[in-house]
Amino acid sequence: MSTALVTGASAGIGRALAHALADRGYRLVLVSRDAGRLEALAAALPSSGLPHQVLAADLTTMDGCRRVERRLQDDAHPVELLVNNAGIAPPQPFPRNPVETEETVLDLNVRAVLRLTHAALPGMLARHSGGVLNVASVAALGPGWLASTYPPSKSWLLAFTESVGRSRQVRRAGVRMTAVLPGYTRTEFHSRARISTGNFPAWMWLSPSRVAETALRDLERGRTVSIPGTRYRLLCWALKHLPRPAVLPWCWDPSDATGSDDRALADERHSPTER
Repeated sequence: MSTALVTGASAGIGRALAHALADRGYRLVLVSRDAGRLEALAAALPSSGLPHQVLAADLTTMDGCRRVERRLQDDAHPVELLVNNAGIAPPQPFPRNPVETEETVLDLNVRAVLRLTHAALPGMLARHSGGVLNVASVAALGPGWLASTYPPSKSWLLAFTESVGRSRQVRRAGVRMTAVLPGYTRTEFHSRARISTGNFPAWMWLSPSRVAETALRDLERGRTVSIPGTRYRLLCWALKHLPRPAVLPWCWDPSDATGSDDRALADERHSPTER
């Protein structure tokens, strides 16, 4: 029985990926900060043998990362698939957040992915099998979402996946790496990040289960980049190939509606919101 470790498994796309992997017969290591949610999920998932494992850890901290790294480095119980799904967005445009909030976003969206992948890959290379699935975003292609460090963090994740996943060492070992670029997906992410979605048309929305199934299928096929839905594949083409001046008028700039009182910006304190 193969084992998959899923971060941010308690909700949204991570939860959908956990269900899809359990349906495929994987034993799961479920990771997030919310132990109660993880326990309920582990009990609800189908199991074909050993029970699923719950590992509560805050990946914005070094201690949390090290807990998960130790599990990934356990050669007696190898993890064949690492799913880096956990991610957060800052609650306000860049000038309104304290620098500690911005650093927390990078801690989870960038540093945790780097550390967990670095912990998992040596064992996969030695076994000549395994996979890493990184949940990025259409925002990785920019500049559709301005005034936020979230898109740059996802741009790093996409570039990291392409750089490492296409390297000769990884390809020769038969290890697959895929970055999935979902668009607007019906999860708790937007409400937690205080993003209003009332003006978004219905056709823009994806279901978490569709994102999960597309991502796993593309990983199995050896695709480095997975984009769920024809409409988002067309959007990604446009973001990659159209001149920036043609794209910028269509970008979402949340700082437009926040005003420009520098004293108010300096006084506000917000914490980031987890997907």
